[in-house]
Amino acid sequence: MRRKASLILLALAVFCTTMSPLMRWYAFPRLAKIPAGQYQTAVLEAKNPTLLDYGTMQAKKVSKVSIVQTLKGNVEASNEVEKTAGRDVVVWDSLSYVVGPDGKMVSQVPERYVFDAHSQAPVHTTGKYAETVDGDPVKREGIEFKWPFLTEKRDYEYYDAQARVTRPIHYKGTQTFRGVKVYYFEQTIPWMKVPLPKTMPVKGITPESVAKTGTTRWYTTVRKFWVEPVTGAPVYGEEIQHNELRGGTLLGGRDRVTVFQGHVKMREDYIKSTVALVKANRGLVVLLTSTLPWGFLIAGALLLALSLWLEARSRRPGEPEAAPTHEPEPVTA
Repeated sequence: MRRKASLILLALAVFCTTMSPLMRWYAFPRLAKIPAGQYQTAVLEAKNPTLLDYGTMQAKKVSKVSIVQTLKGNVEASNEVEKTAGRDVVVWDSLSYVVGPDGKMVSQVPERYVFDAHSQAPVHTTGKYAETVDGDPVKREGIEFKWPFLTEKRDYEYYDAQARVTRPIHYKGTQTFRGVKVYYFEQTIPWMKVPLPKTMPVKGITPESVAKTGTTRWYTTVRKFWVEPVTGAPVYGEEIQHNELRGGTLLGGRDRVTVFQGHVKMREDYIKSTVALVKANRGLVVLLTSTLPWGFLIAGALLLALSLWLEARSRRPGEPEAAPTHEPEPVTA
């Protein structure tokens, strides 16, 4: 009986030990992915920024500028792209909607971001669901919006949608943000000439009409992210941004005019909701990458030890058997 139980425990030990690396290196890369239909909204604010009044073409201080950023998963587009890509793909339709202190639109820039659901690497596709910024086709390199699962302490290539370039975003250290361990990343985009938004706040002013005057738009920013490393999700972000119009006849002889200058930060209520969401998702990733693999490994070791103990017990010499007793045979004369 002990021998049979020992063999059963040994088989279970082998199963658990095998499941440990399979869970971490086979199951996790396939199960951990961004859902295709995810929807997320964030509101960022710049307090007391400088903003251009297009009516007078004068820059002035205002009380507040808000940026409403939405990310909406396009399930139909994901399914179509997956047919040709041969892998799990997510398509995000994003919109950055900038509102002035009077509640009126300052600018809006839509994006379509196509990426691998597991690694967050860009997926380049053509046709109806190709990646775009403000309606223009682009070819992203590097990450945007989200870091990979199990983010590392290193620099990454990050795509800047305004400048439409990819530049390094540097790992600057490990911190604690609202009780969450995070990696702090920072990217600086130097002054660059960038396209004007196609949707402008004043009728009659378009990128084409501005281009005819010889005036160009320039942009620089310092981008900061605090990223939860297990999920790769930013829990907080800031930008110190400066936009200018330079040269041409539109400025009335001036060399440059500030379009926007301010320190953009995530609004407090959205910080709380983002931190709560990241904490909830973190538990699922930890389960696949740590809890289950280590649990299987420890269980396998315990089962193996118990199997060997039972095997040793079954091989131990038993107590000496008592001599059999026989009934006395009758004596015949």
